Amino acid sequence: MTSSTLKFMSTEREDAQTATDITGTADIGVTGLAVMGSNIARNFARRGYTVAVHNRSTGKTDALLNEHGSDGDFVRTESIAEFAAALNSPRRALVMVQAGAPTDAVIDALADVFDEGDIIIDGGNALYTDTIRREKAMAERGIRFIGAGISGGEEGALEGPSIMPGGPASSYEVVGPMLESISAKVDGTPCCTHIGDDGSGHFVKMVHNGIEYSDMQLIGEAYHLLRGVAGIEPGPMAEVFRDWNTGELDSYLIEITAEVLAQVDADTGGPLVDVIVDRAGQKGTGRWTVKSALDLGVPVTGIAEAVFARALSSSVPQREAGKSLPSGTVSTPSEAGAEFVEDVRKALYASKIIAYAQGFDQITAASTEHGWDIARGDLATIWRGGCIIRAKFLNHIREAYAQNPELPTLLAAPYFAEALADCVDSWRRVVTTAVTAGIPAPGFSAALAYYDGLRTDRLPAALIQGQRDFFGAHTYLRTDRDGSFHTLWSGDRSEVRA
Repeated sequence: MTSSTLKFMSTEREDAQTATDITGTADIGVTGLAVMGSNIARNFARRGYTVAVHNRSTGKTDALLNEHGSDGDFVRTESIAEFAAALNSPRRALVMVQAGAPTDAVIDALADVFDEGDIIIDGGNALYTDTIRREKAMAERGIRFIGAGISGGEEGALEGPSIMPGGPASSYEVVGPMLESISAKVDGTPCCTHIGDDGSGHFVKMVHNGIEYSDMQLIGEAYHLLRGVAGIEPGPMAEVFRDWNTGELDSYLIEITAEVLAQVDADTGGPLVDVIVDRAGQKGTGRWTVKSALDLGVPVTGIAEAVFARALSSSVPQREAGKSLPSGTVSTPSEAGAEFVEDVRKALYASKIIAYAQGFDQITAASTEHGWDIARGDLATIWRGGCIIRAKFLNHIREAYAQNPELPTLLAAPYFAEALADCVDSWRRVVTTAVTAGIPAPGFSAALAYYDGLRTDRLPAALIQGQRDFFGAHTYLRTDRDGSFHTLWSGDRSEVRA
């Protein structure tokens, strides 16, 4: 270790110290000091931990310490070897770097200087299959590995995020108290819990982000309908969302929607939302959610439509060519006042319930496939604070799974069944209005179609299965007897037992 390793204690930066002074002095280390990593390091320091900090470029390390060194005790390091030496045993290092190859590179570098029993925590948005692979590889080297999904953005990282750690329970026993201490708290309960083995934490975070995609798309559709049908401008619409945030839609996303709509552009004097280019970006977790759902055979139609809607918004050549396409006959209600606004609110709430129900179904399927034994009620508990999808109605999800841990679908819980019954007429009116007005509402429509699919006694899948048997002899089941059957379509069309 070199004299470039400095220790920042409380409010002052001390002179360079000897290796003996700083060896094994840090409780935890954070490598990767972009916004999230820096803020989590500060969060640990504010909670009384001594934090070793490291970044590939020392400029970010120095910027953190120069601006926020007063947050607590930090140990400045320049190399991975220095970083490892600064940590007390067992070493605990949180990796906050870009997902993919950069994460692999940092993990491998840490493993080369760590000892048996030390712990590496990946806090980035890693693909859960990568986490499974990494946990296995580290276990072979005697190093404990935790994949922790972290949600809350810049503010949450500093003030208290929702944390979803997956990995061996014995590893969580070592780092869990530290993670819980920096997490958000709701009613005194930490928004952090052990999710399950290997990639379970990152899987849950992935689905969390998929639900986030759906929630944001639904809010966007509500905005589009209120403006396009009811003629409500962004300023007054901000007040509508503020009012909605006092009731069952109370959530972080509704809260910030009101703030965005109320923002006036300094250059034009008009609503800021009107000068933002209407192309939504994405970093991949939504796509991962949909791909995983396809592999698991779980219909997350609301999440999928949200992902595709973002893709459509960014399909610039196609949208330019599509501007000249005929609309057909479109019409809007002659009067779309308070009743329509209330209909949109109910459609938004109903569709939001569907998004969460589909997400929890996907988590259930993955938990069964991988043997993770995920407690769904725990997820509702830790998502109540810190994370982007935090919302008042997560309390109702928590209660639903407490009453029936084996609930086959969230929609069957009494609270949500009653909520949907109250919303369904409004929901149908809103989807109908969107279609007749020519306003795309894929999220509302897909959610309603899913709801109708669940409640329909006989689906056209019977015909599809007949078609499959006709062209591929895939067989079918009968409603009136056991066993599989095949019709000799190219023969005498008699039925035989398969």
